[in-house]
Amino acid sequence: MNAVRALALPVLRRIALLVTLLAIVFVAVDLLPGSAARSALGRDASPAEIAAKEHELGLDRPLPVQFWHWISGVVAGDFGRTARGTEIGDLLAAKFPPTLLLGGIALLLTVVVSLALGCWWALRPSSLGARILQPTTTIGVAVPEFVCGTLLILVFSLATGWLPAVTITGRSGFPAGPEMLILPVLALAIPQIGWNTRIVRSALLDVATAPHVESAVLEGLPARTILWRHLLPFAAPTVVAGYATSVGMLFGGALVVETLFNYPGIGAVLAGSVADRDTTTVAAVVALTALVIMVLLAVADLVRARATGGLR
Repeated sequence: MNAVRALALPVLRRIALLVTLLAIVFVAVDLLPGSAARSALGRDASPAEIAAKEHELGLDRPLPVQFWHWISGVVAGDFGRTARGTEIGDLLAAKFPPTLLLGGIALLLTVVVSLALGCWWALRPSSLGARILQPTTTIGVAVPEFVCGTLLILVFSLATGWLPAVTITGRSGFPAGPEMLILPVLALAIPQIGWNTRIVRSALLDVATAPHVESAVLEGLPARTILWRHLLPFAAPTVVAGYATSVGMLFGGALVVETLFNYPGIGAVLAGSVADRDTTTVAAVVALTALVIMVLLAVADLVRARATGGLR
């Protein structure tokens, strides 16, 4: 029971944080100049037409009433309509899968590369590669996704012409070719690889001082056996926590990277909704992204609990 409570409390806190975040989104978009009604009707719309459209969209009601009406519909599974009359649920269903593909590949690449580099760095702390990883991982952490993506475009698209800088959408709604995923995935993954490589290395070095590891070394066990049997299992809670943090960073960064590469995901929907001052669509994008992150964080909590013996 205590283990279940320990897992449930973070979920409840995240739900409360999400509701607060969505309320802030409503206030922030409302403070922007312009209105969704004017964006939907165009500049030539008369004041009477704008007033009628605002009444249709419910924008003439107090902001707390608008928020309560919208979030009540979300709980019932109805995200509402955009200012232009499109079902938000249909829009998200069409645009979110490409974002999941982009973020999922970036997460997989982050896990594989950072585990390999972090383990190698921890086992060979005095090697030339370790001296190279020290500054490169620091730079990777410090460079945001937008800057990283811009540099990748300059080098691999404009300078060499090896990879496309703009994503062309196929009939399926996904990128027309796998080569169009390479730069967006790298722009997302490189900062997280730098961050998680350092986490893996630090976690392994902390565990290396444990008595059972020292005993394994004295017994002359191979380094690979010590790594897989005596280091990684005990470093898992810290490593999983790092990857759980990266989940939010990857899906949050995806919204920016998609705009940079013209990727056909939820980022374009968010950018267009902010431009149109479409509060409900902006909030729906934030809500759906946050829900995906919350589910993955809950899975990470479960893995950590099992790794530390807190859940049986």
